[in-house]
This record gives sequence, C-alpha cells and structure tokens, in this order.
Amino acid sequence: METKLALLFIVLLGATMLSAVQTVDKVDLNRYLGRWYQYAYYPNSFQPKDAALSAADYSLDSKGKIVVVNTSYKDKAGTQVLKQVSGKATVVDNTFSKLRVSFFWPFYGDYWIVKLDKDYQYSVVSDRKQKYLWVLSRNPKLDQASYTEILRFLEKGGWDTSRIEVTGIE
Repeated sequence: METKLALLFIVLLGATMLSAVQTVDKVDLNRYLGRWYQYAYYPNSFQPKDAALSAADYSLDSKGKIVVVNTSYKDKAGTQVLKQVSGKATVVDNTFSKLRVSFFWPFYGDYWIVKLDKDYQYSVVSDRKQKYLWVLSRNPKLDQASYTEILRFLEKGGWDTSRIEVTGIE
C-alpha cells in the first residue's frame, strides 16, 4: 500500500512539474516600463466588460517601486475613461519575469511574463495556475503573425485558447 501511495505521489508531482508555468528567462525592466495595451485576455470579474480599450502603464516611483495604472476606456480612441485603478508591483525573482501585483492591500496576484517579444512589442502575462491571461501590445493593434505565434505558444503551454477574448483593435 505504501509503495502505491509513493508511486502515486511521484506521478502527481511529475505531472505538476511538467505543467508548471514557465516564465521568460530575463526581462529588462527599463524596456518593459511604459504603456501596454490589452489586445486579448481571459475575461475576469475585476475588469469592466464594456471597455472599448484597456491600457496598463508601468513606471517607477521615487523609491524604485513599480507603479501600475490600469485604465479602461469607453472608446477605442482612449479619450473617455471608464475606470482607472492604481497598484504596486513587487519583483519576485532576479529575472524580473515574476512579479506580484496589488491593487488592494493586502491582496496580491501573480504577474508572470510567460512570453515576450525580443523587441518588447508584445508580452503575454499569466499566473502560476493559468487562471488569468493577458496579451499585451505596445500598440492597440497587434499584427496577425504575432498573434498567431502567441496562440500557438499558449496552446502548446496548456492554456485554454477558447477562453481568450480579443479586445484590441483589429
């Protein structure tokens, strides 16, 4: 009986390790800072469903902490603010690819950069359990070739691409 339990534990541990979300090797934080537009995401309870455009702005405060400002707009031009929230991000490891973000202390969420364009033109962000997902772009539009590459990456990594909603300008 103990041998069977040990074997089951090893199999479950191995399956967990195989499906573990991997982040990119390294992020240059200075290149990552600035404005990113949400091109696609997994719908969630904390983002407005009726936003025509969403953007995230990342900057450093005077103490070197990462400031996050998420803005949802009523219009595709980004002139009429629907909702805006501010938070702080904390770096989790020395690769700068794993962060923890809080918009309401003491609650934090994973912000794991799982794919990043070599020129920092798009980024894919998720969490350790693949519950959340954002495809971000430096522009409200993302070229089809890049988006197709992202979808292939996500499918190969075990994300449910049927849940993705495109919100960017096509």
